[in-house]
Amino acid sequence: MKFLVDAQLPRKLAALLQSFGHEVLHTLDLPDANRTSDARINELSVAEQRIVVTKDADFVNSFLISQVPYKLLLVSTGNIANSRLLTLFEDNLSSIATAFTACDFVEITRSQLIEHK
Repeated sequence: MKFLVDAQLPRKLAALLQSFGHEVLHTLDLPDANRTSDARINELSVAEQRIVVTKDADFVNSFLISQVPYKLLLVSTGNIANSRLLTLFEDNLSSIATAFTACDFVEITRSQLIEHK
């Protein structure tokens, strides 16, 4: 899978996803870094078929109204230590991959994975 990790999430999450063989960009890798606009993130996501990983509800609105980004993984954990976030992703990565075969919008919380259809 190809991911684009948004600014509110740590670069370590991008590194973790890469370590599992996925192609990953973090907004810090882009020319405007963490100041990259949501519109530019959406454009890149569609052009490169990348799943946007974010905590930003603006992407949910964009997805529901305009079907962009390409696919969306919403992180709904509230404030969480980076170590717990990484463990949460590591424990659920295969389920996340499976969820994206059935739908384009997935949400991860501290306790569940939700497939929005």
